[in-house]
Order: sequence, then structure tokens, then C-alpha cells
Amino acid sequence: MKKVKSVLLLCMIGLLLSACSLKQDAANLYKKETPLVADMEIPQTIKADDITNIKVLLTQNGEKVVNADYVHFEIWKQDGSIQRNMEAATEEGNGVYSIQKRIESNGLYFVRVHASNENSIIMPQQQFIVGNLTDSELEYLQKDIIIQEESHQHHH
Repeated sequence: MKKVKSVLLLCMIGLLLSACSLKQDAANLYKKETPLVADMEIPQTIKADDITNIKVLLTQNGEKVVNADYVHFEIWKQDGSIQRNMEAATEEGNGVYSIQKRIESNGLYFVRVHASNENSIIMPQQQFIVGNLTDSELEYLQKDIIIQEESHQHHH
């Protein structure tokens, strides 16, 4: 009788434990994010005081993003003389968003795109040069190259 009770108890425990196991398709029950991808287009040559057109192509899940939740551009100068201001982008269509900006002085600049669509938010950043660089800006770029080279040497 004790053996029968023990076997029944083990069967019951086995049934209870099997009911608590994960389903094979459990991952499909959760929302999957499709990341937003940005491809920035900045002119190769920019002269001070010219109007510059900076563009970004937004794609998500392999398709061009039309009517993104928001797209803003933030542009600043490396030396801090031009403060960061976010400006709304103009939607050109076919997934392209742009801003036209007059950059008044030579130097090293950065642009960051703030974009969101379907709960995916990205903020890619890229540097660009207007006219000629000062010695301190060249030094800044060279330090960045040295740091990148040193970090690559340690990875094997």
C-alpha cells in the first residue's frame, strides 16, 4: 500500500511540474521590437556661411519609414562655441528627412539625429568638417584616432 501511495505521489508531482514548464513558443507571446535604422547623408565639402542640406534615411523592418513619430536634428561645434539646439526635420518623402542649416564658421561639428517610430528610438551621431580645422581641432581628431588604434590592438 505504501508503494502504491509513493508511486501515485510521484506521478502527481511529475504532473504538477510538467504543467509549470515553458511552452516552446513562449518567446512568440512577447512583443518583438523592430529597430529603427538611420543612414545619414552629409555633403563631403561644406563651406562656412553656405546653406547645408543634411539628410537621414530612416528604415524599419527593411521598409522606408513614412510619418515617423518624430525626427529632430541637433548640431553643435566641437569647441562648444555653437550650442546644441534641436530642430524638427522636414519630411521629404520616401523615408528621407532633412534639415537645411547655415553654418557660419569653419571647424569640427557633430550632428545627432533623434528619431522615433513604433516605440523604437535611436540617436545616431556623426561628425563633419566645415572649411578648415584649427590646430586644436586637428589635435582632437588625432587623439581620437590614437585611442581607437590602442583599443583595437588589445583585441585578438
